[in-house]
Amino acid sequence: MIPELISVGAPWLVLPPGIHPASLDDIGSRFANTTARKHLFSGLVEGVANFKAAGCARLFLNGGFTGENPNPSDYDVCWDPVGLNTKELDPVFLDFSDKRRSQKEKYGGEYFPMTARATQQEFYFDYFQKDKFTGKPKGIIQIL
Repeated sequence: MIPELISVGAPWLVLPPGIHPASLDDIGSRFANTTARKHLFSGLVEGVANFKAAGCARLFLNGGFTGENPNPSDYDVCWDPVGLNTKELDPVFLDFSDKRRSQKEKYGGEYFPMTARATQQEFYFDYFQKDKFTGKPKGIIQIL
């Protein structure tokens, strides 16, 4: 179940700290509630299907899409490389050039290995669990 959103002092409400497991159906019901969000969600569904077909066991959803942002421009996912067969993965997910432009064009979002560094101090998995405006802890969704 996706919990109620909370304030951490950011411009909009976010998920409470923690990892919140949810199915794609739950995510769609909760967050794909405008035409633009439905479009982003359809790209997420396609991207997740590709990762799961390639053997990815864990994917985590982040970004304005998982909060109250009225107009998210994309969504962010970090993925676990353990067990992933990159030969089965759409090559666009391994293309990080031009700020992941090809990922955004094809799927509407950005996909990062959870073990890659977002900053010198943090991996994406940890980086995603901080609000980008306040630095305070916030939650992410584990896609089931």
